[in-house]
Amino acid sequence: MNSDAKTPRLSIVLPCLDEEKGLGRCLDEIKKAVGALVLTAEVIVVDNGSTDQTAQIALSAAKGFSEVRLVQEKETGYGRACRRGFKEARGDYIYLADADCTYDFSEIGLFVRKIDQGFDLVVGNRFDKPMMKGAMPIHRRYIGNPFLSFLVRLFFGVRIRDIHCGARMVSRRALQRMPLYTGGMEFASEMVIQAARHNLRIGEVPITYRRREGISKLRSLNDGWRHVRFIMLYSPLVLFLLPGIALSVIGIGSMIVLYVTSPSIFGIQLFVHPMFAASLAIVMGYQLAIFALFSKTYAITHLGEKSTFFERLFKAVTLEKAVAAGVVLALAGISIYLFIFASWVSSGFSSLDQIKNSIVGLTMVILGVQTVSSSFMLSILGIKEQKP
Repeated sequence: MNSDAKTPRLSIVLPCLDEEKGLGRCLDEIKKAVGALVLTAEVIVVDNGSTDQTAQIALSAAKGFSEVRLVQEKETGYGRACRRGFKEARGDYIYLADADCTYDFSEIGLFVRKIDQGFDLVVGNRFDKPMMKGAMPIHRRYIGNPFLSFLVRLFFGVRIRDIHCGARMVSRRALQRMPLYTGGMEFASEMVIQAARHNLRIGEVPITYRRREGISKLRSLNDGWRHVRFIMLYSPLVLFLLPGIALSVIGIGSMIVLYVTSPSIFGIQLFVHPMFAASLAIVMGYQLAIFALFSKTYAITHLGEKSTFFERLFKAVTLEKAVAAGVVLALAGISIYLFIFASWVSSGFSSLDQIKNSIVGLTMVILGVQTVSSSFMLSILGIKEQKP
């Protein structure tokens, strides 16, 4: 712990956007909770562009509770407000919670004890205790939260149930190991995912969840999508690459068989038309694999992810090499069409049986154009941001 007696052991961060109805009550609960814990603490109220009396309430509370500090974060967004609070925090342990009275601050001690047991990040579990009626909308309680939490558990091996609980505590040492970048509600997912990716010890405690005071700023569809989008950025191999490879292999194998032979399945003779489905599978699979590269590149260059394999791959496969490969592939497809056209001319413009060759040529042209355009896009995504 800190040797400086003036440095608080605990920092409590409250991101606020128009929370005048709940902030005062939260600060009263925090004052009692800190007194009961008998530890040094500070409270950081992060005003994220409130247009009500949020800032005035915080300043007024500071007169009787000197540990309260008000900071302003002009750039709106839950994640930005949280990161600003973390930046201002001086404590060994940092507790994050909403200032809408949904969380019972008398339960802070549960998080402190869990951190003292050696956990790096402790997240509240709102589902292990009876939830106050109306505290959480039905679609979030039974669909949104369980689904998003399931995705994080599945893709990142996290063993906690309530991934998106807004009440959580992290040690300063662990926070310094977690690169956090997002600015919106997906910040809740990012904290847990980054902790898992950096092999930090994650725990949870059952907590009380109450009806909020004031109007909720959570937009179910938009914010839910932001969570899914962020999860996909960090799990492109599962979501894109593996399905892409599977579709491509099935498509290529099917096209070869259908091109060389006319097989029959369950007594049904297959002719040329199933080759269109094979071509579609190849194109879709290739595009999914490219999406995986897009996601991985963005995660490496903009979200602080490390991957020796992909960094070597990007150095070996340069923009020029990828563009050249795409051009060759497209030209090969165009050559097939030129051959078909020449055959048509030499036959006196009579009917031709060149559908199979046309499908192969069409597929090669599409893949070539995809390769060229995607190479430029990957090159753009691969430009690392220069930190000021």
